[in-house]
Amino acid sequence: MFDRIVFGLGRWLVIALGVIWSAFPIYMVVSSSFKPHVEIFRVPPSFVFTPTLDNYARLFRDWPQFVDSLVNSLIVTVGATVLAAITSLLAGYAYSRFSSRLLTGTAFFMILVRMLPPIVVTIPLFPAVNAMRLNDTHALLILLYAAFFVSLATWIMKTFIDQIPRELEEAAEVEGASLVQRMVRVVLPLSVHGLVAACVFVVVFAWNEYVFALIFTANNAKTAPLVLAEISGALEGVQWGVLFAAATIQLVPVLVFVLMVQRFIVAGLTAGAIKG
Repeated sequence: MFDRIVFGLGRWLVIALGVIWSAFPIYMVVSSSFKPHVEIFRVPPSFVFTPTLDNYARLFRDWPQFVDSLVNSLIVTVGATVLAAITSLLAGYAYSRFSSRLLTGTAFFMILVRMLPPIVVTIPLFPAVNAMRLNDTHALLILLYAAFFVSLATWIMKTFIDQIPRELEEAAEVEGASLVQRMVRVVLPLSVHGLVAACVFVVVFAWNEYVFALIFTANNAKTAPLVLAEISGALEGVQWGVLFAAATIQLVPVLVFVLMVQRFIVAGLTAGAIKG
């Protein structure tokens, strides 16, 4: 009995330390966005202060392009997520239901490409992108982000589809359902948790990605992380309050989204861990 109590307390202590470790930097960024400049770097830090919206007012006054960059980030994130979801669903179904040397080879190729750092991929891509005149477009970032994360999403979908009994599809086929109908009416409803989990990873990556956006965009498709970098590197010095305000605005949407679908993330990470 005593051992169980000690184990339980130890587990909760580890969880509490993990939450503090993860949440404290977020708290400091968000709280600093409401502090006057002189309070931000006070030592020791002040946890009780009179909040102000001056940093947000200066952000929208001095950096109006930040709003446009948020719109660009939203367009790219939604587009990349939809494209990756459709592609990974189809690819996951193919890897789950069919087998051949070609499919096995493409599976290893996807894993190999995913292991490469993004900066390595940009070198051969740059002349091709210039030739196709796709530089500084939403379409290019959508394609890059979806392609970069489709491998993980595909394996998540394959794991979920592996758990769907083939007999359900065979029964639908006997009833006259086509392949598309079987996927839409049988496979998709039973694997929706995996699809949402895959989409979460794409959303987080696309919303915060910096390297591809830095290299392949200039003005029209500039995303929020690039504007954050510009704020931190301003010639007149870093406006820390403004930077924290921008970081808070950029953080909140994806944080709320992840909290809303966190149960799907757990389902995606643990898929295939337990077989019934």
